This record gives sequence, C-alpha cells and structure tokens, in this order.
Amino acid sequence: MSRISVRGFAVASATAVTTVGAVVGVASGSTQQGSADVEATAADATLLADISAGNQAQAQTLTRQIDAQSSEADAAAKKSAMEAARKQAAQDAAAKKEAAEKAAKERAEAEEAASRSARDAADFAVKSSYTVAQVQAMARQMMPTDQFQCFSNIVSRESGWNYQATNASSGAYGLVQALPGSKMATAGADWRTNPATQIKWGLNYMNSRYDSPCGAWSFWQANHWY
Repeated sequence: MSRISVRGFAVASATAVTTVGAVVGVASGSTQQGSADVEATAADATLLADISAGNQAQAQTLTRQIDAQSSEADAAAKKSAMEAARKQAAQDAAAKKEAAEKAAKERAEAEEAASRSARDAADFAVKSSYTVAQVQAMARQMMPTDQFQCFSNIVSRESGWNYQATNASSGAYGLVQALPGSKMATAGADWRTNPATQIKWGLNYMNSRYDSPCGAWSFWQANHWY
C-alpha cells in the first residue's frame, strides 16, 4: 500500500470515526474524547505510511547494489574467460610451432641419412676379395640405419652374404640373387666381383619396388621371395 493510499485510508477512517464519535458524544456527552481518538488514529496511519515508504526506498537501494555487484561479477568472469582463452591460444600456437620445428628437424635428419645412404659403390676401395664383415660394413654405410636389418634379413636368406653366390638352377647371382645377375650391370660393370655394386643395385631395386628394404622384407616373409 502506498503512502497516498494509506493516508486516504486514514482520512476515511478518521471521518467515519468522527461521525461515530459525534453520535456517541451526543448520547454520552463525550464528544471531545471521541475527537481525540480520531486524531490519534490518523497520526498512527500516517506514521505507518512513512515507515512503508522508507522500507521501499531501502529495498530499491539494495536492489541497485545487487545489480551493480552482479554486473561487476559478470564483467570479471568475461575478462577471466578471455584471458584464459588468450593463454590457451598462445600455448596451442607454441605447441604447433614446436611440432613443426621437430618435424622439420626430423626431415632434415632423414634427408641427411638418405644422402649418406646414397654413397656410390665407387666410394669403397676395390679389393680382390671381401669378408662377410667387410660386405656388411659396406651395406651399413649405404643405407639408412633403420633399413639395414631388413636388408640383412633378405641377404642372409638369399645368399648368406656371399657376393659370389650362384643359384645352379635359376642362375640368380650375388648378394641379393638378381635374376639374371646381369641386371646388376646398371649399377656398375664390376657387378660380378664388387659387393658394393651389388648392394647398390639391390637397394635401388627394393626402394623402387617395395619403397624400402623393410617393405621388401615384409613381402619376403609373406611369399619367401621378393
């Protein structure tokens, strides 16, 4: 109830009481006492209206304070979220950069290894004969480290690392048992006596047909030939 309505109620009540009081006063001779009671009632109603209006003002002030605090909290939360997003974006960018640098380093190392593995047979001194250990050492230097074991697995089964091995029935020749052996002439004219020439040809063959010695070894395991 607003202050105005309270006052209206008080006035109406006072009027009613005045009328009743007047009647009672005529009957009992207490008209002055009835008027005093009416004035007291009107004063009480006015006081109640003043208190109600004051409470409403306090409530409105409190509501405004709560709204302001809520707005500040929302702004702080948004700022915190934006800062967290910025930090996460920076971390993601740093991680991507690190991954790219690592990939570039690995590619460079792979290219360097490939360049080392591309050494030509002419890089090795020609001898009248070679031991198995010497032939294996050549092979290690002519291919990536991670491919040597696969290459060795095939050569061990095809020729036992004997660069002069000959298959009596098919005519396959050399470390990798090229068929016919004369195919290895594309790697060097000394293909019959130089294991480095045979390794070069065998490595090129495995790379071109199976992508790598390990690819050739996977095929060999499934088929027992390559």
